Amino acid sequence: MPEPFDVVVVGGGPAGYATALYGASAGLKMALVEKEKVGGTCLHRGCIPAKELLESAHIFRTVAHASTFGVNAGAPTIDWSVTMQRKQQVVDVQWKGLESTIRGRKIEIVPGTGRFRGNGVVEVTAADGTVTTLQGANVVLAPGSVPRTIPGFDVDGKFVLTSDEVLSMPELPRTAAVIGGGAIGCEFASTLADVGVQVTVLEGLPKILPGCDADVAQVVARSFKKRGIEVQTGVRITGHVPGDTTTKVQIEGAEPLEVERVIVSVGRRPATETLGLDGTGVEVDERGFVKVGETCRTTVPGVWAIGDAIATPQLAHVGFAEAIVTIKDILGESPVPVDYGKVPWAIYCQPEVAFAGHSEESAREAGFDVVASKHSYKANARAWILDETDGLVKVIAEKRADGRAGRILGVHMVGPWVTEQLGQGYLAVNWEATVDEVAAFIQPHPSLSELFGETVLSLTGRGLHG
Repeated sequence: MPEPFDVVVVGGGPAGYATALYGASAGLKMALVEKEKVGGTCLHRGCIPAKELLESAHIFRTVAHASTFGVNAGAPTIDWSVTMQRKQQVVDVQWKGLESTIRGRKIEIVPGTGRFRGNGVVEVTAADGTVTTLQGANVVLAPGSVPRTIPGFDVDGKFVLTSDEVLSMPELPRTAAVIGGGAIGCEFASTLADVGVQVTVLEGLPKILPGCDADVAQVVARSFKKRGIEVQTGVRITGHVPGDTTTKVQIEGAEPLEVERVIVSVGRRPATETLGLDGTGVEVDERGFVKVGETCRTTVPGVWAIGDAIATPQLAHVGFAEAIVTIKDILGESPVPVDYGKVPWAIYCQPEVAFAGHSEESAREAGFDVVASKHSYKANARAWILDETDGLVKVIAEKRADGRAGRILGVHMVGPWVTEQLGQGYLAVNWEATVDEVAAFIQPHPSLSELFGETVLSLTGRGLHG
């Protein structure tokens, strides 16, 4: 057997490649096993292509409303084939750059499906059936995830699609139903509606964007309605009946919904079944997630699991953070575990959503006595300049014994470019800063970010504009 590696990483998505890169930068000899292309779902069938299409929709929307600014561009049309070509160009540039960086760090990329065989052994089966055995002093499991499906909606690529198929659609449908009103579903609904598709969102829970602060979710729901996106919440979907060119979605207690495409967007499940963990001692729960401790150690010494393989937020940046914790743990550096209740979330629908920490509802449920402040982008000059005034910033703080606002517990934003503005709110939440401390910072004017400063300032009891 060849000389062993310090770490063998199974899976080349964000969590896996981040582990390899961070480990190599610490001087460890790394192997990275990936059955497809490095970058994983996020780069090839998820975050990056989805956001590129959202940006195409943003450009279309901007041109359509250009006359508001005195720019007479006429009614825009979209060449979806060009849109898809540009999407692929963006993905390919990122992929080639990533692969170059990995190879530049002297990380060995091993193509194939990796299976853990115990005692630091990973067996890799290539596409042609060739089997290679790798030995690692440590093993990190990062197989990623795949889209969840629901009964009665077998994915056929014609009528029923998941995120994998939507992001490579050769042409736009005229009508579509999105099953699932979470982050991914709302992003797809927003993209399609902005380029002229008649979209209906079907959500089983009482509101879209479950988990978001109620005030934030309401802003998105109002915006969707104004843009012609129909949202049906609290519904039960029982199946669909396909025809020649359309299919009828069966909704319990309601008339069927006839559409050309059905997009199933009900989350993702861990792809741990490919790891061959039976009999290895690595424990997996009933949902398929690998059981780990606070530094991502599994139940087997020398084996870690990260990213979508474990029951933590399925976000690429969370995978990055877990990768760093894992390598530090391997090196014996006593890493600080990820605080999953405070990670930043970003949803790129129109209007955008971004948040970190408690919502007002969850803070109260956790037993905090809270005080909250919210300010609308309708009071922000930069938002008016951009002609994007739908949205708000909401800050939730702990109420002190003297009745004043103290530690910041959560920051929730909805509106223009909030995914790029969350940084200072995220830092405030994670550093457990008080409203008095954050209010002392100067915000540039005119800027969208000054609305965050205004909202925090008002919690001190002395505001400026509101």
